[in-house]
Amino acid sequence: MDALKLIAQDSMKKDVPQFSVGDTVKVHVLIKEGDKSRIQIFEGTVIAKKHGGISETFTVRRVAHGCGIERVFPLHSPVVEKVEVVRYGKVRRAKLYYLRDRVGKAAKVKEALK
Repeated sequence: MDALKLIAQDSMKKDVPQFSVGDTVKVHVLIKEGDKSRIQIFEGTVIAKKHGGISETFTVRRVAHGCGIERVFPLHSPVVEKVEVVRYGKVRRAKLYYLRDRVGKAAKVKEALK
């Protein structure tokens, strides 16, 4: 069991910023198309963080062309180049699944003063 923990610690990224649920983030994702690869930016609100350690994931939601899009990213995956925090949100819940039912300004998260 200790060997698994050592392998997991070695493969974890060191430069992950501190962000929490409710924050607006830009996720730089590596997209491979054939033999070419490029970086695509997915910006949205973090509505959930799950697990911990090497298997930690976070869910980002955004509304594009009137349609809600959610993507789940593994935090320590090589596909995720980097995560930038755009703004910090002030929330009182661990999961913001209720934002799925909200439309317009009701789906906004208040900004935290830091």
